[in-house]
Amino acid sequence: MHDLRHSHASYLFNHGIDPLTISKRLGHEKLQTTLDTYTHLYQSAGDKLLNILNRKKEEL
Repeated sequence: MHDLRHSHASYLFNHGIDPLTISKRLGHEKLQTTLDTYTHLYQSAGDKLLNILNRKKEEL
């Protein structure tokens, strides 16, 4: 069951769902619980943001 839950959280993070929404969906009382458990999944979001910003910069 834990693997399915982790896969679900991974899927949501990878599809751009914000951590607060994921936290609520997983039933965590605190956002920090979600971040502590799944932060490694959210690190790629920074890379995605940089790619978006770099593309916008090139378009200017």
